[in-house]
Amino acid sequence: MIVVVMGVASAGKTRVARMIEKRAGWRRIEGDDLHPEANREKMSAGTPLTDEDRWPWLDAIGVELAKAAAEGTSLVVTCSALKRGYRDRLRRHCPELRFLHLHGPKALLQQRMSGRKGHFMPASLLPSQLATLEMPGKDETDVIHGDIRKPVDRIVEKFLREVGT
Repeated sequence: MIVVVMGVASAGKTRVARMIEKRAGWRRIEGDDLHPEANREKMSAGTPLTDEDRWPWLDAIGVELAKAAAEGTSLVVTCSALKRGYRDRLRRHCPELRFLHLHGPKALLQQRMSGRKGHFMPASLLPSQLATLEMPGKDETDVIHGDIRKPVDRIVEKFLREVGT
């Protein structure tokens, strides 16, 4: 099983991925760790990334997804995957990929972002992430949705149940 936990900043991608790693015993990769330094600097300065900034990052994630698929190992990766084109690019690397889309109200996301300490992405970038987000379409049948108003363990339990783990 290969899964990308997706959503805007502060949706809880890392917390959910850590719990999946712990409960299912899968390997985990923090997608932010694969950003080129130039991307991290841009975001730290409060500048939203462009599609051109994101392509190398998405391809780096895609390489990890494809490697896990080739090895037959289960993997959970965090990645915002905000646009359909981004998700499609990841799918090209790993056709058997599944997504867990974390979503919730803007006010809750803002509250979470304002409480984060030590993260390179400032709260000022949340509006650009929300503007960029293309909600997964009904035809994206590889996407499971997780409401961030629910406890993390319930989100993870629902996800694992739906994927049959």
